[in-house]
Amino acid sequence: MDSSRGPGSIPQQPETRLVTSGRDTKAQRGFVNPPVVHGSTVLYPTAEDLHAHRGEFQYGRHGSPTTKALQEMLMALEGPECAGVGIAPSGLAAITTALLSVLKAGDHLLVCDNVYRPSRNFCNGLLARYGVETTFFDPLIGAGIERMFKPNTRAVLVEAPGSQSFEMTDIPAIAAVAHARGALVIDDNTWATPLYHRSLEQGVDISLQAATKYIGGHSDIMFGTISANAKAWPSVLETIRLLGVCAGPDDVFLALRGMRTLAVRLAQHYRSGLEMARWLEHRPEVARVLHPALESDPGHAIWRRDFTGASGLFSIVLKPAPQKAVDALLDSVELFGMGFSWGGFESLVIPFDCSNYRTATKWVPGGPTLRLHIGLEHVDDLKADLERGFAAFNAVLAG
Repeated sequence: MDSSRGPGSIPQQPETRLVTSGRDTKAQRGFVNPPVVHGSTVLYPTAEDLHAHRGEFQYGRHGSPTTKALQEMLMALEGPECAGVGIAPSGLAAITTALLSVLKAGDHLLVCDNVYRPSRNFCNGLLARYGVETTFFDPLIGAGIERMFKPNTRAVLVEAPGSQSFEMTDIPAIAAVAHARGALVIDDNTWATPLYHRSLEQGVDISLQAATKYIGGHSDIMFGTISANAKAWPSVLETIRLLGVCAGPDDVFLALRGMRTLAVRLAQHYRSGLEMARWLEHRPEVARVLHPALESDPGHAIWRRDFTGASGLFSIVLKPAPQKAVDALLDSVELFGMGFSWGGFESLVIPFDCSNYRTATKWVPGGPTLRLHIGLEHVDDLKADLERGFAAFNAVLAG
């Protein structure tokens, strides 16, 4: 990733910007962290100021010095294409707010078939109820998406790699087609974060994150972010204000704190995740590992071209086995907790099955599937934990 200039004249790399941006130690009276402002009412000094709504901050829902610091950090990380950042109380709230900012009754939306399932539910539920048509497409379609467009297609929602199944979508190719047809591109960039994937520089108009995951990093907040380019930002900002979307000051502070260590944490998730993925490739119980940073992965070339790193989340396909054997594995591991999230310091595992809700593609993995999040534990301990799980898995198969 290219260097960029920070507050002064010294070029700054992303790791440095995460530490230096969103800080004004003079205004903060020497403290390195911005204050956590708890407040709803903002007082105006004069009637003239009140009538003109003059002031940097006007009401707590619209922002505070704490939210401004986080927004400055995210803009520095997203790069020069970023015109503004909105915050939301969850990743799903960020997704739904972004979609509502670009769609209206009678519009058509294109959505990657491997998208986060709650995003899919929103499209099939609330958007359908309000007259927005959604068509799902093969995540490997690339520039072939042109044949999916209709005269009223207004936006394309992508996610790379896809939730659970980890196919890599060619975002620049899709963005080129979408922009030629007058549509906007929305990207769920939670997996890599802007640290490893600056999607706004690849043609994306709105980049989303469930900051609950790696931005927070400690499994203790629900949070979402919406970053947009100059074309999309005015409508995103208007929708945020009309819907009353905001987040509490303590969660904003925790997101700020998480951002400061994002680079070192994500680097460790990347290293440990890739080591675990390579180890699992050679396990006799595993048929396939779904991780785009692996050279054997079908999406590796796109990942290498568009991303500068990977996170700790990937999936595996086990060799055919009964549910009882999979459950024995899950019940035998101790370090891998069973829970529906990721991005925190702890390792997680969940079984999943995409086959019952995909519509544009068929999900036939050939065996049971597990999604793993590799946390910050030592990889030798994680391997030993999975070996214990595989022993229980094999014991059931042996009968």
